[in-house]
Amino acid sequence: MNKGSQTQQDPLDCVGFSRVTFYRIKKLYNETGDVVTEPSSQYTGRPCVFNLQDLHYLLELIRHRPDWFLDELTTLMRHNRYISVHYSTIHRELSQAGISFEKLRKIAKKRNEDVRVDFKRQMAQSVQVVHR
Repeated sequence: MNKGSQTQQDPLDCVGFSRVTFYRIKKLYNETGDVVTEPSSQYTGRPCVFNLQDLHYLLELIRHRPDWFLDELTTLMRHNRYISVHYSTIHRELSQAGISFEKLRKIAKKRNEDVRVDFKRQMAQSVQVVHR
């Protein structure tokens, strides 16, 4: 190739690696024959705080009272299940269980409408008793 007519592009620019990263990967490949390291354990990351029973309890709380705030759920989990978690953990668990805030809002709205209908029915019955 004639260097004078064309400029040669650095291969690292094509793949987006820094020179240090390239040599680190090359060294790993020379030592292990692979370009990725094996995890030191099959379990990576932080251990799960919730077990299945805790998740079921949380979902039952939501079914019972969908209008509870995350900090209230955190307090209930701490007092009733002896688990101290951050409210973001509860949010993540609910999201992973397929519970969205839109669904909770609909459940809470429906629940409030049911309560209102029952209250109106009871009030109507009590008014009829008074007028007889």
